[in-house]
Amino acid sequence: MVTNPRPSARRQIALTDVYCDITGQIGHLAAMSVAVTTRSFGIRVPDVVWMPCERWESFDRDEPVPFVPDLCVEVLLDSDRAQDIGRRVNAYLEGGAREVMVVGQHGQVEICGTTGRRRASIFGVTLSLDRVYFEESDVSSILSVVRC
Repeated sequence: MVTNPRPSARRQIALTDVYCDITGQIGHLAAMSVAVTTRSFGIRVPDVVWMPCERWESFDRDEPVPFVPDLCVEVLLDSDRAQDIGRRVNAYLEGGAREVMVVGQHGQVEICGTTGRRRASIFGVTLSLDRVYFEESDVSSILSVVRC
């Protein structure tokens, strides 16, 4: 088992903002830091996940989700997850996610689906992230090394 260090207060606030944006736009069936089972990368813990009610009811919620939810979000703000983000995105998509959103260290949002990069969310989600939590500098694509 590999443990991750506790997120900073700054990152926790950003994660909460993402969670609130999602629940406000597509419903309260989102959750933060839920363990999910991927086929190619074992058990991972996306920052935020969302799936319809019937999927939540299909498994024992005291155990890791035995599949990948429809929407997964990773927030790379002061996180070491950037080093394996390509592998995570691909594992989520291969495991059944319909969409993966990645929020970079500078607040940029990249969206990937099973057919590649997207300009907008298929779920209609738009993240409104407060710039005060993100570093100001180069906002190049964080998924430039990811084939999605």
